[in-house]
Amino acid sequence: MEITMTTIFVAGSITIKELDPLIIERLKKIVNKKYRVVVGDANGVDSSVQQALLNLQCDTTTVFSSSTKPRNNLGAWPVNVVKTEFRRGTREFYTAKDLQMAEKADCGLMVWDCKSPGTLNNVVELLLRNKYSVVFVNKMRDFVKVKTPDDIDTLIKMMTATDLEKAEEKISLGGKLARLKNNQMALL
Repeated sequence: MEITMTTIFVAGSITIKELDPLIIERLKKIVNKKYRVVVGDANGVDSSVQQALLNLQCDTTTVFSSSTKPRNNLGAWPVNVVKTEFRRGTREFYTAKDLQMAEKADCGLMVWDCKSPGTLNNVVELLLRNKYSVVFVNKMRDFVKVKTPDDIDTLIKMMTATDLEKAEEKISLGGKLARLKNNQMALL
């Protein structure tokens, strides 16, 4: 019998440069349970999570990058280079690695600023794959479990109208939510 280890996709907003102690505690639990961690190479939450995992001596981390040389790999961990045809520097170029992490992971731990469309997209992409997320809402210092499309509505209510418009423009949020809700209805 093969034992599979849980893999957790940890990501968040690039505007958040310092992790709340509640996130550090959650990362300690992940490391203590020897779960695998997949994390991106961006600044902000990605690099802060990498620093925390390095401090916790996590040896089950893999860094995902859309370029051959990751922007950040603080622990010199293995790198999964995600090939993409999109032009370097575009949203699609960097989203390619996020989609791969959503595919590889069993669940997600996100740190969100109530604005970042990329973090919200990661939550949606996990849910489209029937995987849940725990979202730490930074300004509230609280965790929100996202297991259904209605849970995403809870997050959306925390956004300003301007930030919601940006999310629609950048990630076609309405279309993705409709897909999620249609998938859910198909299960009934």
